[in-house]
Amino acid sequence: MITVCHLIDDLSPGGVTEYLQFLQDHPGMTELAHHKVIPVSRFHPARAQIEGDVIVSHLGICWRGMPGLVALRAQHPKTPLVHVEHSYCEGFAALNVPHQRRFNTLLRCAYALFDRVVAVSAAQAAWLRRIRVVRAELLTVISPSVLLSAIEDLAAPQEPVRRIGALGRLHPQKGFDLLIQAFRRVQVEGARLMIFGAGSEELALREAAMGDQRIRFCGHVPKILALQSCDAVAMPSRWEPYGLVAQEARMAGRMVLSSGRDGLGDQAGSGVINVRDYTVDAWAHALERLMTLPSANTADLAFARPTLETDSQRCLQGWRLLLADLCPPKSPQPVQAEGAIVGG
Repeated sequence: MITVCHLIDDLSPGGVTEYLQFLQDHPGMTELAHHKVIPVSRFHPARAQIEGDVIVSHLGICWRGMPGLVALRAQHPKTPLVHVEHSYCEGFAALNVPHQRRFNTLLRCAYALFDRVVAVSAAQAAWLRRIRVVRAELLTVISPSVLLSAIEDLAAPQEPVRRIGALGRLHPQKGFDLLIQAFRRVQVEGARLMIFGAGSEELALREAAMGDQRIRFCGHVPKILALQSCDAVAMPSRWEPYGLVAQEARMAGRMVLSSGRDGLGDQAGSGVINVRDYTVDAWAHALERLMTLPSANTADLAFARPTLETDSQRCLQGWRLLLADLCPPKSPQPVQAEGAIVGG
């Protein structure tokens, strides 16, 4: 069995660490390979003890980290290197990158060090192809999954939506500031906004809530408990390479209000309402509309609760194909019969 070493530079709770837990522990993944998660420095990954048949980077790419990636490639010249792009997408670049050509050069130089680049959504892959930072034949899409089978046991809400959940780190990316402003305009009896997460924007978000008693900051809690506490989930993200929370919410039978940005667009369908205009008015209207539906699991939106196994199998198949390509099985060596004469 091959060994796959997954390099990570940030072990804080979140989608990446949940995904790595899936890669380590899902029975289908353990049949494919032995997966080792190795914490490393983003700037000096080659200093870690790395021994495996495939090395997978889950690192954030930056100019300061380029020498470390070059050293990693030089130290493991014959080992297949894979990079999973968790950080960047079209929405991120549009809002955070002042010098697009310089940024594209960074990605092009970094990706050239890897044998494969994995996009976490079709939207992200399409953007990487458009800006021409990776050769098409070296790019593959594997959407992540998580080890949360218990999530399917949660009862889907049957009453009208009143408790809106917002799950994620408190960072401008997540758009919780816009959500709070929109929610404060909602005039529905019993409405609640429950924000689950921690981060640098907490003080600013509390100030934006302006003492509205309907808005509660719950801190970081286990995902199961957060989903159990709400009737629907709001994701007003300004950018989102994939957005595991949307997948998890739908698995739990919770409808999702989504910005549809980047990878969130991959998850459009039953149970997801995309708010096309990124404005306070549009989100306030969408929240009120959701709360006026007859039930949280209303049939008129054709909500179909997906299964965890479906998403897991897609992820598993993606890794199966990738690893088979990078480490094809070796043909068995012919066994020489005793006494056989070799040669002419």
